[in-house]
Amino acid sequence: MPRPYRLGRRNFLGIGVAGGLSISAIPASVLAGKTESGTSDRPGRAKNVLVILEQGGMSHTDTWDPKPDTLSDQASPYRPISTNVPGMQFTELLEKTSKVADKLSVIRSMHHTTGIANGHPKGTQYSLSGHVPGGPVEMPDIGSVVAHRIGSKCNYLAPYIMAPGNSEQAKESRLGFLPPENQVFKTGGKDLSQPGWKVPGLGLNESIGKSRFLQRLNLLGDLDIGLPKNSSETADGWVQAIDQAEVSLLHPNTKTAFDLDLETDKLRDEYGRGHRGSCYLLGRRLIEQGVRFVTIDVREPLTAKTPGGTNLNWDHHDFIYASGTCNLPGAGGGGRGRYGIGTWWMMGSVDQAFAALIRDMDDRGLLEDTLVCFVTEFGRTPKLNKAQGRDHWTGAYSIAMAGAGTPGGQVIGASDRYGGFVTDRAYTPNDYAATVYKKLGLDLEKPIYMPDGRPIFLAADGVPIREVF
Repeated sequence: MPRPYRLGRRNFLGIGVAGGLSISAIPASVLAGKTESGTSDRPGRAKNVLVILEQGGMSHTDTWDPKPDTLSDQASPYRPISTNVPGMQFTELLEKTSKVADKLSVIRSMHHTTGIANGHPKGTQYSLSGHVPGGPVEMPDIGSVVAHRIGSKCNYLAPYIMAPGNSEQAKESRLGFLPPENQVFKTGGKDLSQPGWKVPGLGLNESIGKSRFLQRLNLLGDLDIGLPKNSSETADGWVQAIDQAEVSLLHPNTKTAFDLDLETDKLRDEYGRGHRGSCYLLGRRLIEQGVRFVTIDVREPLTAKTPGGTNLNWDHHDFIYASGTCNLPGAGGGGRGRYGIGTWWMMGSVDQAFAALIRDMDDRGLLEDTLVCFVTEFGRTPKLNKAQGRDHWTGAYSIAMAGAGTPGGQVIGASDRYGGFVTDRAYTPNDYAATVYKKLGLDLEKPIYMPDGRPIFLAADGVPIREVF
């Protein structure tokens, strides 16, 4: 809706007088969509990216990379099963996902070349940014870089959204040196499967209403607070922020984009009625709205059905094969709060939700131009520890990709018979980041710039994974 007035630098602060518009309730990434000009980026095969971040270090030998020939006392109890692709096997924990293997490229040769990121905070930061953390420059998330370089065609939602973004490692997201409008927007939400869940702050105050809101905005055209001309780029930013806030607050899809109740009961059942299934489904909804970069960072919440399940991520230091809680006698403490990897709250819900996501996106044609990435920050040790758990392991682990021209039905790389070390086509998170950028058409030879003008190259230590192109 075009405005009947021009809001200039000198009166943008009149928003405080106009009232009714809660700028603070709207993330900066929604409020602005400036992209870097003068780049040589070109449209890539991928228009959007959906990242499923299963944080905590998922055991690769129990899921994507079965090792039937390992030592018997270290072997997974979950047997290898055939997929719908001849010769391609997962473990039985991915029984539903095995039926969509023809859409997936599974990379079994991920590893780290440094021990810096063998803990969860830095490991998650490494996954999110594609740069080894701890250097002289704090690197932004891949999603923030993408927002900065190419923005989003969806002008009423943030170009980079994380849902729900409230686990203990979600704080490892980084804006780095980029302008604030590229900050990730985290939806929040303890349990998205709860009826009536919604994102706070998206919409007008009902006591004001649209008509009154527009009248107050129109008053700004008559205000002049004496802000000196050409005083600050911040003023320009706030002018743009108000423009974008108006779009966000008035657009009918701002709220409905997050409304899972608009999905059919049948589809919600296919994804799974729990928190994880709801989060995966929300990811698809946001991609469908045109959000450029979506990250789903999810763990099932503590409920009456999961006593002791205080942190249901993948950090299985204790009793990884428990039939319920891992808080059993003899637990060392590092993995407390988990449930066994084979329970519904862990791989059961993942297998169902991920298989449903791939089928659903394929049915809707979204896989044609959406890159879907299933990642974790590292794997688990080939050997069981004394508490019958598996510890952090960066020597080899697995991720998966689908969509946007990614060949399906293939395994890329390999680890040894124990799942300990990469033996073929080694790749790192730097290479993963370079792959995402190239799929989107970003020019890896074109730097982004720090405020002092210093050039920073995208995924400077990485090369795109050629097998997915």
